[in-house]
Amino acid sequence: MRYLPSPDAVRDMSTDELRAHFLVTDLFQPERLTLRLFDLDRVVLGGAVPAGRPLALEAPPELAAAYFCERRELGVLNIGGPGRVHVDGSSHALRARDALYVGRGSREVRFESEAADAPARFYLVSYPAHAAHPAEHVTAKAADAAELGSAEQANRRRLARYFHPGALPTAQLVMGVTELRPGSVWNTMPCHTHPRRSEVYLYFDLPADAVVVHLMGEPRQTRSLVVRNEQVVLSPGWSVHCGCGTQAYRFCWAMGGENQEFADMQAVAMAELR
Repeated sequence: MRYLPSPDAVRDMSTDELRAHFLVTDLFQPERLTLRLFDLDRVVLGGAVPAGRPLALEAPPELAAAYFCERRELGVLNIGGPGRVHVDGSSHALRARDALYVGRGSREVRFESEAADAPARFYLVSYPAHAAHPAEHVTAKAADAAELGSAEQANRRRLARYFHPGALPTAQLVMGVTELRPGSVWNTMPCHTHPRRSEVYLYFDLPADAVVVHLMGEPRQTRSLVVRNEQVVLSPGWSVHCGCGTQAYRFCWAMGGENQEFADMQAVAMAELR
């Protein structure tokens, strides 16, 4: 279990300390299912890269559960080759940027790739759940999408909401994918905070020589993290979360907490940022 520091502690942290606390860099490992636990609304993040054999999702000892989803819900996003997720005997085919919601009480969850030489790369986000909801497959094309931003502000982007109250019921998970249009590099600017829920960002489809400079911290005490492909930033409710890349990119955003209202946020005026 990784415990995140307070805003006061963050103000005096070095680059290495910030990265150690807020950046997750090792989720996607060949032929392994990797889980990381955090006290940030008790989110669990994972990566599954099956190749020659399926990978089963099991509950780590820290959850003290008979099976992973005994008291949890799970969001799965495929950012690799075609694959399948098996949930209690049902099979769901996920192409690139397809997602699957897995509800509380689902006992058996397994991941597999259609081809070992082009494996699926499943990103996992899980929060505690107070209610059980059925599994739901949402394709990239079917997600509720909107075009935002402008070329003049270098932030034209497509924001696709996969799991949210208007689309399907979840206990607390809200999840989607934002894709910047060619020539745009800024995301979520002007930025905001949302104290009633935390957020995690997975940046993906970045070339090896590209980076995103992710801004975090209090609006008047901003800090930055240099983020590369398939790395995750943890964003507490008190922190801004936005970034600028060396080129266009994609990121998966996922939120958990006491409020699922997408528009419940505190905007930060550009003049307030420091």
